[in-house]
Amino acid sequence: MENQQLMVRASWLYHVEGLTQAQIGERMNLTRRRINELLAAALEQGVVRISFSSPLAENVELEARLCEHFGLQDAVVAPTPADPSRMHAVIGRASAVFLDRLIQVRKPRSIGVGWGATLHETVKQMTGANEPEMRVRSLMGGLTRGSEINTFEIVRSFAKVLNAKCHYFAAPIYAGSEEAHAVIMAQPVFQEFLREGSNVDLSFLSVGDVTGRSLQVRYGLPQQTDISELVAMGAVGDLLGRYLDAEGSPVHHPLNRQVISPDLIAYRGIPTRILASGGPHKRAILLAALRASLATAIVTDAESARFLLKGPGA
Repeated sequence: MENQQLMVRASWLYHVEGLTQAQIGERMNLTRRRINELLAAALEQGVVRISFSSPLAENVELEARLCEHFGLQDAVVAPTPADPSRMHAVIGRASAVFLDRLIQVRKPRSIGVGWGATLHETVKQMTGANEPEMRVRSLMGGLTRGSEINTFEIVRSFAKVLNAKCHYFAAPIYAGSEEAHAVIMAQPVFQEFLREGSNVDLSFLSVGDVTGRSLQVRYGLPQQTDISELVAMGAVGDLLGRYLDAEGSPVHHPLNRQVISPDLIAYRGIPTRILASGGPHKRAILLAALRASLATAIVTDAESARFLLKGPGA
């Protein structure tokens, strides 16, 4: 009973009155070590329960659950914006903070990036660094139409903000046919570029959906491609331009044999693989990618995180 009273009193002074452990020890005539033991025991035995009133606390819990459920190294969950048009900016900001910290701590020698609005927002909000020995590589071909979210502009922007070396992949994301793809991939320069892309230390990509909101669906697919055919074959979205089914396996469509990017076996060899996407239209492909262990870390929004944890078969 005496020990219980000591725990309650020490906990009250610490958590409610805000005294330091040294001040509590002086008041209670106990050593600081003894006060530390009492506070730890109070938490362990449930005498004290700590709760957070901030909505961000739930996001931290979601991050831990995502890591445990899908075997991830890291997860970042941002609040879901009330205005859906702000999703890219919110995910981009969260990704920028995460990448800033990751680059500072791990000092990767090379980074592979994709393209899209989320990556565009991310690089806009990153903190400048000075990494002249780092290489930033595009991991996939790009749109043939000029755009600030194209792979060529994205890789240049990342290299600029990091003061790193820039390596473009000067090719379209899709060859016009399987035959044209075979001709392109027979060239040593493209073979080498894909090999080097697969050997980066860290990749940072977003996933694509199969709706009209997708820039790739609107601008990146070969003219003869009908997205409804991909959907009929089970496609829920794409990663690296490769259309995947709900289990994260490539669908059997000619388009997946025309894409100019590392195959998924080579991609899985990248030690740190970050996927950043959010919003209802991206949830099915995010879940597919996680089911197939195609990511080691994700950045998403809270509502999408809850879907991933409760989604069909999750």
